[in-house]
Amino acid sequence: MKPARILLLSLLITTLGSVAQQTAGGLFDFHNDLGPVVHPGSFSFEPQRQEYTMTGAGTNMWFGKDEGHFAWKKLKGDFILRTRIRFVGKGMDPHRKVGLMIRSSMDTGSIQVSGTVHGDGLTALQYRTTVGANMQEFRSSISAPEIIQLERKGNRYTLSVAKSGDLFTETSAEINGPGDEVFAGIFICSHNKDITEEAVFSNTRIVYPSPATLVPYKQYLPSMLEIQDLADDNSTIIYQSPRSIQAPNWTTDAKALIFNGDGILYRFDLSTKVQTQIPTGDVVGNNNDHVISFDGKMLAISSSSKDYPSSRVYTVPINGGKPMLITPTGPSYLHGWSPDGKWLAFVGQRNGDYDIYRVPSAGGKEERLTTAPGLDDGCEYSPDGRFIYFNSVRSGKMQIWRMNADGSEQKQITNDTLNNWFPHVSPDGKRIVFITFGNDVAPGDHPFYKHVYLRTIPVDGSQSPRVVNYLYGGQGTINTPSWAPDSRRFAFISNSGLLYGHVPTEPGKSTQ
Repeated sequence: MKPARILLLSLLITTLGSVAQQTAGGLFDFHNDLGPVVHPGSFSFEPQRQEYTMTGAGTNMWFGKDEGHFAWKKLKGDFILRTRIRFVGKGMDPHRKVGLMIRSSMDTGSIQVSGTVHGDGLTALQYRTTVGANMQEFRSSISAPEIIQLERKGNRYTLSVAKSGDLFTETSAEINGPGDEVFAGIFICSHNKDITEEAVFSNTRIVYPSPATLVPYKQYLPSMLEIQDLADDNSTIIYQSPRSIQAPNWTTDAKALIFNGDGILYRFDLSTKVQTQIPTGDVVGNNNDHVISFDGKMLAISSSSKDYPSSRVYTVPINGGKPMLITPTGPSYLHGWSPDGKWLAFVGQRNGDYDIYRVPSAGGKEERLTTAPGLDDGCEYSPDGRFIYFNSVRSGKMQIWRMNADGSEQKQITNDTLNNWFPHVSPDGKRIVFITFGNDVAPGDHPFYKHVYLRTIPVDGSQSPRVVNYLYGGQGTINTPSWAPDSRRFAFISNSGLLYGHVPTEPGKSTQ
């Protein structure tokens, strides 16, 4: 009988062939060359920006064998790979290639499926269904995309690609792929054995989507707290929770984020990465509709209470205290606080319809601002107090609208074939960020765990929306005003069944 150590080594060699694997970083466990390359590749992870730099040589990844460099993690079942890719330098061969790969082994002729971008721009869903066979492909209509996503759902593989700022274009096929447990990650091939090429991968994610058996609003995926930098479209995960946390608000002093989870509000310190509970008395059903006053001193919340099961609007000091009831009638869902501090804007269901109302922040008579049939939601004041932005289904799809603060002159801002929710105006008053759901979602719904976009648009709607992030999320991703005071960044929540080892994870929680 072989000693255990020798047996383990034998099994590893059987799995990886003669591949010399090295420990990777970030999302990936290992990296290694594929095939008998002349020049070994390299891999590095930059933790602050969460970027990966990879070099690799290799004759090709086509015909019956693959050569190049590969960083990977073992995965099972259904999952999504996503990244933003940038070649470094002009390159020596137009057929150099880079992308996302799923393979059954490290053998050079392994069964595999990949989303591949070539140096000359050619982009394709490529695959090999038997060991050593020639590759096959389905070409995309998009040339030289920066963002690529490869999703596996059973035997259905979908390659989604986009130029930066554009919507995804999909190429999908049923493929008898590499099996259930696979090696999945990012790769590069120079297409010339004597040359080494280099690429940078950013906004890279591995996502385990929700299973078909998940019961909405009773079962949840883990949550990733992310910050988006609009200067270069780079997004970093700064914290993760195995439970559902939602709707981050950025405090006016730029030191913390406020989010909700399990009916409780938390302050998340950006320097220590520790969350502290914000006490709200017996109001313990806080949802993802909380707003900080423009002076940073108060917090308006939507919550049920022990003696009233429907959501109502309250105010509380920014660090917590006894809540003051503002809307005796529910359901009422808060979304905006006027810059002068005098008004709260909320969505209320009255007489069977959801409309936008305003009410004095000190309490008083509510005033109805919209009367169109259908759902109006997501009402938020502009920083100058002139307008309230909101989303409405009145034109068929859910779209972004704007009205004067008194409800007059209601004007549609977006007009496309998708469903746009929750407009948030940047503190400098120049642009709006909002979440976009696809046509797999009813216009009046904004569920958890969908492919969604975060998009920006000038406040007057004078330009078409631009995608700034492609993610898996939805309900709770960006329900509240989440801009940083500098108007350059905003916070949001994404979701995945996979927790990442390179960012802080609960427990980091404390209570007052």
